Amino acid sequence: MEHPIIFFDGVCNLCTGSVQFIIKRDRKDVFRFAALQSEQAEQYLSPFGTNIKELNTILLLEDGKLYKRSTAALRIVCHLTGAWPLLYGLIIIPAFIRDGIYSQIAKRRYKIWGKQDSCMIPTAELKAKFL
Repeated sequence: MEHPIIFFDGVCNLCTGSVQFIIKRDRKDVFRFAALQSEQAEQYLSPFGTNIKELNTILLLEDGKLYKRSTAALRIVCHLTGAWPLLYGLIIIPAFIRDGIYSQIAKRRYKIWGKQDSCMIPTAELKAKFL
């Protein structure tokens, strides 16, 4: 089984913080990561007709399916340790409501959490988790 891949905005402080949060709770080494700004993101996402330059969301590629916004986030928490998988129960809320809230946060993420000049560079010990 291939590892699910999480694609994230590599210059967004909220997004890179989320990746660090996931890594700490991914005790079973489930996920791999790639910044949306990377060549790997383009390679993996182009078959889905995804324009990575227009994205302001987290994406999860799992079992050949691409998940976006809140659905991606909820599928990610299922694999984390602790009580985080309980959040998957929020999937019963219709996607248009979940994604509406997600989109409002995504629109303001740079203003609230800030932005870096370049993508995060993983440490040597974490390098194997990144494409």
